[in-house]
Formats: sequence, structure tokens, C-alpha cells
Amino acid sequence: MDYSQSENVREAFDVLIRELQRQAERQARSMSQGGGTLSTSGVGIGNGASIYALARMAEIVTEPQLLDIEQSEHHISVKRDGSFALSCEFHNGGFDSRESVLGNEICGWDGHQLLFQVYLPDGLTIYHRFTLGPDGERINIATTLRSDQVASPFALDRVYRRYDPNASGIRCKQTLSKGRVCTTERPR
Repeated sequence: MDYSQSENVREAFDVLIRELQRQAERQARSMSQGGGTLSTSGVGIGNGASIYALARMAEIVTEPQLLDIEQSEHHISVKRDGSFALSCEFHNGGFDSRESVLGNEICGWDGHQLLFQVYLPDGLTIYHRFTLGPDGERINIATTLRSDQVASPFALDRVYRRYDPNASGIRCKQTLSKGRVCTTERPR
């Protein structure tokens, strides 16, 4: 993951809260000026705890630092370090739909972008939109979480750069005592 190009969860959370506050203030001003009836759609859905829970879920879903992408003519697999893999079959150019332990999953190509939609129980939906950079060295993953409990979706962009572990000189291994441990070595 390229942290310098990726959005920060805390900053995205603060932006969403400020926008919801502005919407509530506009609605209150409209009401005080005799602007009609109070609308309960949009602004009023969700409280601070449910918005925070959505942001926390976005943090968990987008936390993988490394991706291992394998692609063939009709299949793509995105293995995400420390998380579940995203896998898609795309025969005949259509979308692939399947049920899994997580819920319903739909994936496929939208032009040059790869889409994954995961519909989880209790009204939570996760959308991933993968866009390959023009140089082929960078992938932007726009992740959006929607919940029936929150009026506004929570969106976060993560950027990943191509990484060859044998050429970089960085070696990582997972240990029981220390978790993920990385060291630097002379590139091969």
C-alpha cells in the first residue's frame, strides 16, 4: 500500500461528520425560515455510534497492506494480506454472482474497472472498484460501505504500487511471538 497516496480513515470520518453536520444545519435553517416540512430522509438516519461503526468496518476491510493478484482470461483472484480473498469468474463479459459464507457477492468488469460488491447480512454492503493506473504500476481501490443504519455511505481510496519482494530487499515473515516481522536485505 502506498500510504502517501491513500486516504486516511480518520480524515475520511471527519469529512463525513462535517458534511452531515452541514446538511443538518442547512435543514434547520430552512425550517426556521418557514421552508416547509421537516424531511426525515437522509440527514437524520444514523447516530454517531453507527457512523463510527461504519468507519471502523471500512478500516478493517481496507487494512491489507499487500495484495497478491493472479489473473487469467476468465478469472481473477485478489488475495489480501490478513483478510479474505476477492475472487471473480468473468465468462461472456457478464457479472459473476454467487452466494458465500459472507453473503451475496457480485463481481465483473465495468469497462476497464473491476468491481466487487459484497452484500452482507443486516443491510451492510461493501463495494470495491479497482482501477489500474495508466503506467500499470499502481492500482487504486475505491471502497464504499453502505448500511441501512447510516444515511451516507463511507468511502475510502487506497492506492497500491507494484511490489516485487525479491527485488526490494525487504523480507517479511509471520511469527507467532511478534506477528509480522520485516527486515531489509541486499536485493537479489
